[in-house]
Amino acid sequence: MNKFNGTGVAMVTPFHPNGDVDFGGLEAVINHIIGGGVEYLVSLGTTGESATLSKDEKKQVWKRTVEITNGRVPLVAGIGGNNTYEVLKSIEEFDAEGYDAILSVSPYYSKPTQEGIYQHYKAIATQAPLPVILYNVPGRTGSTLSAETTLRLAHDFKNIIATKEASGSFDIFNHIMKDKPADFMLISGDDPVTLPMIAMGAVGVISVIGNAIPGIFSNMVRLCLAGDYAAARPLHYKLIEFTTLMFTEGNPAGVKYALKELGVCGDNVRLPLVSVGTATAQKIALQLKAIGTQQAVQHA
Repeated sequence: MNKFNGTGVAMVTPFHPNGDVDFGGLEAVINHIIGGGVEYLVSLGTTGESATLSKDEKKQVWKRTVEITNGRVPLVAGIGGNNTYEVLKSIEEFDAEGYDAILSVSPYYSKPTQEGIYQHYKAIATQAPLPVILYNVPGRTGSTLSAETTLRLAHDFKNIIATKEASGSFDIFNHIMKDKPADFMLISGDDPVTLPMIAMGAVGVISVIGNAIPGIFSNMVRLCLAGDYAAARPLHYKLIEFTTLMFTEGNPAGVKYALKELGVCGDNVRLPLVSVGTATAQKIALQLKAIGTQQAVQHA
């Protein structure tokens, strides 16, 4: 599954000012990201505001993403939730043509036990028509997918191929890397810790900031994977302040404003999210200039 080595980008979903999905903006975002040299795209993860899209809108976004991408890079679809039967129904209705894997977030809000989380993913793995990537993000879900449960799933189901780890816990990362099956992949789910995670053996990242600066960030990731940390570290440090700003007022409000500054798409978000305030917007604009605008020039 080396198609998931490197930089994947959890794409934003652009909206018109009236709240409708902006499919022209989606095309611009996809072309901007692919033009930056990333390895794959993730459609309708958290960054895509999937929680606020209707079933019909999701189907349209997935379909258009396949059409626009046109086989240029692998695609992953975000299909998850805390109602296991609803997730299974969504998978059953999902048109997998053109997609290479499913990213499924650990059940949120309900705070299931580890056995409940295991059974949830077991049900998904049994039904999924594509390989499954686990997603551990306790800051959003309210519960943790433990290293022990991750490893149990990895060993029990061959079609569970990876975990996107956004727990921030190096203890979890260590345990996964120590005892995982040889072909099971650890993927960073946090842009700022991608470099140290790759040093531990992670195969790459599913990124937020890659929406805005795919060229710079994917280059850093490739340098890390090549073991050239001397060249990667300056890029890592250069992006720290920009990355912090992307999350200062929530994701994807920050990265959508960056995309607006770059002329790729608008920064509209759906409630309960709101656009970044003036002070943060000004800081993002300054950071884009400090990082360098070659990305914007390249896609102008």
